[in-house]
Amino acid sequence: MNAAHVHLLLNHVPILGTAFVVPLLVWAIVRRSDEVARLALIALVAIGALAVPVFLSGEPAEELIEDQPGVTEHWIAQHEDIAKVALGAALLLGVVALGGLVAFRSKAIPVGFSTFALLLTLGTAGLMATTGWHGGHIRHTEIRAGAAGAGGGAAAEAGGERAGGADSAAAGERGESEAHEAAEKEAGEKH
Repeated sequence: MNAAHVHLLLNHVPILGTAFVVPLLVWAIVRRSDEVARLALIALVAIGALAVPVFLSGEPAEELIEDQPGVTEHWIAQHEDIAKVALGAALLLGVVALGGLVAFRSKAIPVGFSTFALLLTLGTAGLMATTGWHGGHIRHTEIRAGAAGAGGGAAAEAGGERAGGADSAAAGERGESEAHEAAEKEAGEKH
């Protein structure tokens, strides 16, 4: 098993985990359930801890795939940038959850604390989903803008002005990845 396997196996835990904790916290708040609130906080500590190996396996995974066809620096850089923010949010959330478990170990977790944890979890879930979305674009060319049937073309995806006519035909002939790289190069030459 290599770093790419580790990254792909673990990256779903923070994404799906935060989404799973949201209804748990809502249930804990609405039902005033201390047991469910504790379960949610324990899950958030685990999610924060697992976000670390997911992040640390990202760079070695990049080194394994960066030269493969269809992989561009554009998507890798976007994924890395949002992953740093998402990691920080997951770590903060894990520390807050652990702090709540320690502070309220012998008494019920206040609804206000659960509400605070819910708000942090919603923000972190959004960051995790965005990170996963960008990560998916690294290898899944079929979900990129300009893929067959998606419209727009690779030049439009890369911020270019041209999305139709000869440029779309050229993008179809060269393949979406090559068109994207050509658009990036063209944009760099204009600056």
